[in-house]
Amino acid sequence: MFNLKPTRFLVTVCNEIYNIIRLTAAGAVGSAVLIPFAIGAAGFTAAGITAGSVAAGMMSSAAIANGGGVATGSLIAILQSAGAAGLTAGATAAVASVGGAAGAVLGGAADLFSSNNSSGPQDPSDSDDGDDVELENDLRNSESKELMPR
Repeated sequence: MFNLKPTRFLVTVCNEIYNIIRLTAAGAVGSAVLIPFAIGAAGFTAAGITAGSVAAGMMSSAAIANGGGVATGSLIAILQSAGAAGLTAGATAAVASVGGAAGAVLGGAADLFSSNNSSGPQDPSDSDDGDDVELENDLRNSESKELMPR
């Protein structure tokens, strides 16, 4: 999978893990912040359901299906409650969890398809300039020295 020297392998793995963590955090925070705005934009507001909005269409369909009313606990009722009063702490945690999971999947997919893992042409700036050899020599020398003189 990796055609890299050990030191570059470690750096590559750390960068991949960092990218997944970064996108997981971005997904969690982004979803927790953006979902209330999306609910409002759909027409679920503190003043009620906005006429002509997606929410109005949903409410109309639900009312027709239920014989003229919207059922308690239905998706329409939950979204209107969230639009009017905001998300509860539990709902915010759930939204952030789903967003974080989506970010982690996105991070893993981005890593899987990134050019860093391909066996194709490498970046010319990533040439072998002998740094790895020097590092390996330093590691060998440090291992051969005694940690505590006698």
